[in-house]
Amino acid sequence: MSTLTPAAPSAYSKDRPFPARLRENRLLNRPGSAKETRHIIVDLSGSDLAYKAGDSLGVFPSNRSEEVAEILQCLEATGAELVLPAGLKLTEPISLREALMERLALGKPTRKLLETLAVKAVDGDERVKLTGLLAPEAKELLVAYLEQREYLDLLREYPSARLSSQEFVDHLRKLMPRLYSIASSSLCHPREVHLTVAVVRYETNGRQRFGVGSSFLADRAALGATPVPVFVADSHFGPPADGGKDCIMVGPGTGIAPFRAFLQERVAAGAAGRNWLFFGDQRQATDFLYEEEWQMYLAKGQLARLDTAFSRDQADKVYVQDRMREVGSELWAWLQGGAHFYVCGDAKRMAKDVDLALHEIVARHGAMSSEQAAIFVKQLKKDQRYQRDVY
Repeated sequence: MSTLTPAAPSAYSKDRPFPARLRENRLLNRPGSAKETRHIIVDLSGSDLAYKAGDSLGVFPSNRSEEVAEILQCLEATGAELVLPAGLKLTEPISLREALMERLALGKPTRKLLETLAVKAVDGDERVKLTGLLAPEAKELLVAYLEQREYLDLLREYPSARLSSQEFVDHLRKLMPRLYSIASSSLCHPREVHLTVAVVRYETNGRQRFGVGSSFLADRAALGATPVPVFVADSHFGPPADGGKDCIMVGPGTGIAPFRAFLQERVAAGAAGRNWLFFGDQRQATDFLYEEEWQMYLAKGQLARLDTAFSRDQADKVYVQDRMREVGSELWAWLQGGAHFYVCGDAKRMAKDVDLALHEIVARHGAMSSEQAAIFVKQLKKDQRYQRDVY
């Protein structure tokens, strides 16, 4: 298959991203959904960037201008002030506005800033509050307190602690790129990359919060206009090199992204192996991402099986690992026949639950002890037949 062909080194990389443009920004969820998932198409025209199924696209976002304006107001700064942030390896100073908009992360404040504010605060009540938070016995309280806040919150809560522009930026970390699993195959879309992006919006401490990368792509990157600095992140994750091998893919929510790429790739390459997809989300009526595409593949026989788990469509929640157990006998038969097993999505719960279900299926239907099943699954990993792209 084409995935065996390594891409030539690109002139663009993480250190020199390509200023791409967005070609499409489409909501995937239907009205009534509790989620906001977007199909984003990034135009690679004018670059030499190449990618393979399983790779990720790195995106350098910018921060929200509204948040930057509020920080400047708290600092009593214009934004034109020159700074040399400690977290950036710069040889020449840049403007405070550029540092806050493009270079520095404005979330996840640290204890260090509270310590600085405690020294600077001239208001008695503010000093008492800061002293309490920084006390040795208040470690858990401090962690919970900081989790609910961004740097702007702290500037607002302790206005008597006056920081210079340089003092403030020295507390900020570098704004890092966000990695998104690519949801397209270069065999079908050589000059564009498709992404499946869950837009993060929530409220804490009485303020609306926005995921930096997801809200940048959803709200701030104007179609065809705003430069979107990108690079391709090579991955170990990818469909079977042997197109004759069967492929079992488990991807709930935005974890479906790489498997859309896998299926496009295998169909375009004429892979003879069967494809089996497990997909899950909240509600079938509103959250069945790319439903029409999966149904098309099913109708053409290019997708052998599609098992879905919509957790909120019934009283008892059902997840992809539950569907796996229900069809454990057939899943075991596919594995016995040499199938490759893939998982993409949430690392904290889903991937662990799927891994546990896989072990149980191997033990039960392979008539093995739990120890023998663990050895079998370990061998799957060693043979690159069990791969995970989790985050």
